[in-house]
Amino acid sequence: MFEIFYETHFSASHQIHGYRGVCSGLHGHTWKVAVEFRTHRTDEIGISFDFKEIKEIVQTVIERLDHKHINEISPFNKKNPTAEYLAQYIYEEVRKLIPDHIQMSKVTVWESDKYGVTYLEDSND
Repeated sequence: MFEIFYETHFSASHQIHGYRGVCSGLHGHTWKVAVEFRTHRTDEIGISFDFKEIKEIVQTVIERLDHKHINEISPFNKKNPTAEYLAQYIYEEVRKLIPDHIQMSKVTVWESDKYGVTYLEDSND
């Protein structure tokens, strides 16, 4: 099994409705994102998932968020843009774009150097 990953970042604002504290107000982050994949296969030259292709796919999703107010982007115009839901959103959107022989493993989103969350699908769901 090969595990492949790509890390990137984006800047965006959000606010958490219903939160008791300063995060209920408009504020921004430079979000760090790691997207991880799994596969058993390699191509004829030994590459499992071309890093260039990974970057293009992930950036397609990240561009929807970069330098935006996340609360105004669907589905976050109806759902709080927490780090948890951002990780889930990125996971689900990237999964739609990857080749069939590649599996999503997990997505980790950091709001800061000290805080982050990882989303992965539970095999029991």
